[in-house]
Amino acid sequence: MPDRDVLIVLFDEVQSLDVTGPLEVFSAARTRGGAPDGYRVRTASPGGRPIRTSSGLTLVPDEDLDLARTPHTLLVPGGRGTRGPAAPDLVERVARLGAEAERVVSVCTGAFLLAEAGLLDEHRATTHWAYCTTFGRRFPAVRLDPEPIFVRDGRVSTSAGVTAGIDLALALVEEDLGRAPALAIARHLVMYLRRPGGQAQFSNQLAGQLAERQPLREVQRWIGENPAADLSVGALAARAALSPRQFARAFAAEVGVPPGRYVDGVRLETARRLLEETGQGVEGIGRAAGYGSTEAMRRAFVRGIGVPPSEYRRRFRSPAPLRQAG
Repeated sequence: MPDRDVLIVLFDEVQSLDVTGPLEVFSAARTRGGAPDGYRVRTASPGGRPIRTSSGLTLVPDEDLDLARTPHTLLVPGGRGTRGPAAPDLVERVARLGAEAERVVSVCTGAFLLAEAGLLDEHRATTHWAYCTTFGRRFPAVRLDPEPIFVRDGRVSTSAGVTAGIDLALALVEEDLGRAPALAIARHLVMYLRRPGGQAQFSNQLAGQLAERQPLREVQRWIGENPAADLSVGALAARAALSPRQFARAFAAEVGVPPGRYVDGVRLETARRLLEETGQGVEGIGRAAGYGSTEAMRRAFVRGIGVPPSEYRRRFRSPAPLRQAG
């Protein structure tokens, strides 16, 4: 099997994990996936100069992006360096290499750079949930989908925030080399081979960390630890020592979503995790997650993830041996 040449584009203010996460996956195909000729990974920056990541790490590229040959897979990471208009020379190099590559991939806000290069026009794509509104305004020709962890549309693949680039890289390895190598790499990285695509459920949880007032943070903690409890607005307001109206207004303002939608997200996430990690029956999982019936859980899964619980478990169950829930 011939090597698949992967070129990772480097630039100042790149997110280091966007680079190293996929790089580790592709590199592990040689040592962990039993495919020593699977991938050749190169990095390149404008002028071949060392670059400074958004976290302050210095990366030294393998070569000059201006002179780089066309790869099989062009990978563009994200970071602060992509969120404003990129340097014209960088956009031009990405456009040239991307037009000729067999596969074009972005991680996180790397989608901004691909869009500036015209490589996402009329394609379905995603990016980090926090930047979807800005992306949609700047690039109306792109069919933005803010929900999935990654989107594949023909030869173009885009992924959501940071660690989603690892999920996408694992999916590409599975497509290229088969399930067994991808599973071996995922196990080595202590990851699931297939994380589900519903990005919105994770963004609700992340937004929840932004609550300013301690009583609201305590309520969020209570919701996460007690999804089967009474989580009505009245009950939650009482825990926060606020009136229901005050609580609903404050929660939505600080958390970013209304209390009911937040609770829905927590319950769906709880059920999703139990389906992946335990051998508990669907009915028991529904009760543990706070659903009144298995039908209510089924409707929540179809609405939020696109598949019923039984199908979700079949697709996304952890490769590790299942444990019984205690």
